[in-house]
Amino acid sequence: MARFIGKRLIYSVLTIFLLLTITFFMMHLMPGNPFATGKAINENVMAALEAKYGLDKPLWQQFLIYVSNALHGDFGVSYKNGRSVTSIIAESFPYSAELGIRAMIFATIAGLLLGILAAVKRNTVWDSGSMFIALLGVSMPSFIIGALLQYFLGLKLPELIGFRLFPITGWNTEMSKILPAFALGFSTLSVVSRLMRTSMLDVLNQDYIKTAKAKGLSQKKIIWKHAVRNAIMPIVTVLGPQVAAILTGAFVVENIFGIPGMGRFFVTSIQNNDFTLIAGTTLFYGAFLVIANLVVDVLYCFIDPRVKLAEKEG
Repeated sequence: MARFIGKRLIYSVLTIFLLLTITFFMMHLMPGNPFATGKAINENVMAALEAKYGLDKPLWQQFLIYVSNALHGDFGVSYKNGRSVTSIIAESFPYSAELGIRAMIFATIAGLLLGILAAVKRNTVWDSGSMFIALLGVSMPSFIIGALLQYFLGLKLPELIGFRLFPITGWNTEMSKILPAFALGFSTLSVVSRLMRTSMLDVLNQDYIKTAKAKGLSQKKIIWKHAVRNAIMPIVTVLGPQVAAILTGAFVVENIFGIPGMGRFFVTSIQNNDFTLIAGTTLFYGAFLVIANLVVDVLYCFIDPRVKLAEKEG
């Protein structure tokens, strides 16, 4: 167990360092000038700005300084607004995290239930309906789903019932958080439901399930005590990548619904060539995703004994 976790931890650290290196050098390869304002800048002023932010030093020296600062949690200062990138992340990430958690909880619970229903009611209207919903989630990007939700539930529904139930934008009330979470989690719901259906069908065809039926156990007990418990294991393996999918999709969803999360800063930093903010947010997101995958690997090691056995044999 310790060896397995240790190897994953080393891989995670190396991945984060590689991400930091690639992000830094790609940031400096981007065209444009972070200090450009649409007007010509005096050469002396430009030299002073570059000296202030350390851009006059050789690139390798800038890299070493950036790595050293990043290890201490300092991602530099935004070139555009003069604020610390660390403070921007600390201020905006809680909104993104809450949105992501809500979307993940919704997607996981609804996806599992749809997958179980589709497998148990195989080749029925319930199966077809569940997989149709999953197909929609795979086919439609989050910004389309978000726009449709805003139009039908945010604009048209109030015309029918006489009052607004779901706010179109904002993140102030519980009701305002439902549509963004649904729009962001719908794609993950589709992945979870389809995978759960396949896994459930495989488990339901196993010999021990047939034995349980022969012993006279109720279908409810067979499904929830025996089938679901084993069928849910593959779902754990996709949770890490789905966290990445949710966080990536959050950039667009946050802008559509006017949520003051990290997505807004990430998008504007690219538009403004704000190198330090681009690097800081990218590195933070990357480290967060690597840690999420590490946690999933460790959890899967506890859930599935075969992982421990394979580790011993290796």
